Amino acid sequence: MPKAKFGVIGGSGVYQIEGLENVQEIRVTTPYGDPSDAMMLGTLSGEAIAFLPRHGRGHRVLPAELPSRANIYAFKQLGVERLISVSACGSMREEYAPLDIVIPDQLYDRTHSRDNTFFGEGIVAHVSFADPFCPELNEVLYDAAKKSGARSHLGGTLVVIEGPTFSTKAESRIHRQLGVDLVGMTALPEARLAREAEICYSAIAMVTDYDVWHESHASVTADLVVQNLLKNAEMGKKILRGAIPRIPAQRTRCPCHNALQDAIVTDPKLIPAALREKLAPIAGKYLPQ
Repeated sequence: MPKAKFGVIGGSGVYQIEGLENVQEIRVTTPYGDPSDAMMLGTLSGEAIAFLPRHGRGHRVLPAELPSRANIYAFKQLGVERLISVSACGSMREEYAPLDIVIPDQLYDRTHSRDNTFFGEGIVAHVSFADPFCPELNEVLYDAAKKSGARSHLGGTLVVIEGPTFSTKAESRIHRQLGVDLVGMTALPEARLAREAEICYSAIAMVTDYDVWHESHASVTADLVVQNLLKNAEMGKKILRGAIPRIPAQRTRCPCHNALQDAIVTDPKLIPAALREKLAPIAGKYLPQ
């Protein structure tokens, strides 16, 4: 199977990456079902990249229906160490304006029906998740965003809602009172699963609207979101092209690459062989045969 150190998962309106060369389509199977679509492997800025359209080409999959475990497992099977999410989000702050780029550093979970761990069924792991986005990768993306000419912001809390409907005015008001900065539907459980898989995960959050708290945005529509995202899509791809060559070869300044080191608490002798095999790509080095 071909390998790639870098992965990109594209959200609404981002179904392909122009400039990806030597592209080949790979169908990956996982114990958690099929990923959202075929993986597209190619080279970008001279580096091997695995790209996956999060909602499938043609946008067929709801946020709550995303096979996130299959998606992250597939990236891990392909050797991905750094995963960049490109996604639309609403802004909960005046200064994070539509068409701005935000590199968030925190998450607040308001989802309720998603499979959010690779563990269970006889094995328990408690992974540290205090800083859900890779700080080293965040710095690289922010620097690339500034150099690309985008109006950019480093840091911010992204609240992840279940969807697929947008927020009510009451929810939007309460999110503002909680102090969150952005609202979206897909960063969880992706970020949590990536941490369990010891993959660095960061997001290019593309602001499309002011949710429904702002006096100029009484409602949010899919058309508004997609139109603004399409306006920013080229900028997102420009940021990717600028960031990939700047990512350090070694992962030494983040907690992501050894997140499972002290997280598995189950007695190894009690873990069934079938479960060891299932989790081999995720936690094999911590599960001696």
